[in-house]
Amino acid sequence: MTTTEPDRDTVLSALRLAVRAPSVHNTQPWGWRVEGRFVHLYSDPSRQAVATDPSGRDLVLSCGAALHHLLVALAAAGWGGRVRRLPDPDRPDHLATVEIGPHTTTGADAELAAAIPLRRTDRRPFTSWPVPGELIGGMVALAESQGLTLQAVTDPRQRWRLYQAIAAAAATQDADPAYAAEIGRWSGRSAPAADGVPAANTPITHPVAGRMPMRAFAGPALPEPPRGGEPENAALLLLATPTDTPAGWLRAGEVTSALLLAATRAGLAASPLTQPLEVEDTRAHVRDHVLAAKTHHPQILLRIGWPAPDAGELPATPRRPLDDVVVVAR
Repeated sequence: MTTTEPDRDTVLSALRLAVRAPSVHNTQPWGWRVEGRFVHLYSDPSRQAVATDPSGRDLVLSCGAALHHLLVALAAAGWGGRVRRLPDPDRPDHLATVEIGPHTTTGADAELAAAIPLRRTDRRPFTSWPVPGELIGGMVALAESQGLTLQAVTDPRQRWRLYQAIAAAAATQDADPAYAAEIGRWSGRSAPAADGVPAANTPITHPVAGRMPMRAFAGPALPEPPRGGEPENAALLLLATPTDTPAGWLRAGEVTSALLLAATRAGLAASPLTQPLEVEDTRAHVRDHVLAAKTHHPQILLRIGWPAPDAGELPATPRRPLDDVVVVAR
C-alpha cells in the first residue's frame, strides 16, 4: 500500500536536520508546528539579535536556511514539500507552510542531505588554492534558477571596497554598547549551552594576507593553524534579491542554504561575512560600488575556499532540543 503522508518519526527526523541550519550568532530563531502532512515555520522574534539585526532581515534569512534544510532532508527520505511562503498576511511571523507529499529520492538528494551534518561555519584562514570556476559557475546558475543574483567578486578594486566596508561596519558596531553587550551574550559559549557561538569554534584571529576582516566574538579559543607566506584565495560570493522584503529575505536564506550545502558537498569550507550588510551606510556602499545588478539588494556575502589540510575538523555547534522548537499537533 502506498502512503501519502509521512509518519511522525520521519517528519521529526527531517526537522532534526532542518535545525542544523546556520543562523545569525547561532540564535536559532525559528519555531515549527507539525499538523499531519503540513509543517509550519514561524520566526521567533524573542531571539532576534536586535543590535546586529535591527530590521529582522538576518532573522528571516536564517529561517529561510532552515526551510531549505527541511526540504533537503525530506527529499532524501522520500518526501517532497510544496511550499507556501508567507501564507498569512495577518501573521508576519508565519513564514512558510510545507505540504508534504511522496517524492522519488535521487542520489543527489541523498548526497545533499548527507552534507547537512558535515557543514560548519569555518572562520579560519583558507589556503591559496583557487576555487574551481565550474563550481562557482554552478552556484551562480543555482541562484539564478531561484530568481536571485549571485556575483563572484573578483575585481581587486571591488574586493578592496568590500574590505573597507567590513572594517567600517565593524567600527560602527564596536562603538555601540548595545552591540558589544549582544556579542558578549551570544558568543564565547561553552557546554552545556544549546545556542550561541561556541568559543571552541571561534579562532583567535590575527591579520592574514588575503583574508577579509573577521567579526570579533567574545572569548575565542580556537587556535589558528600555522601558515606559510601564501595569501588566502577565497571566493567572495555576494547574493542579492530583486526585492528587499521578507519574501526576498526568506528566499535569500533558502538559496544561502543551497550554496553552503553545495560547497560542503564539494569539500569546501565557508563562512558568512555579514557585517557590511548589517549597517545601512556600508550596505548602501556595497550596493552602489560592488553589486553589479544595481536594481537588486545585497543580502549576504559568503567567503568560500579550501580549508588548510592540517586545520582539523571543527566541532558541531550546539542546537536547542527539538522539543523547544517543535510543536506536534495532537
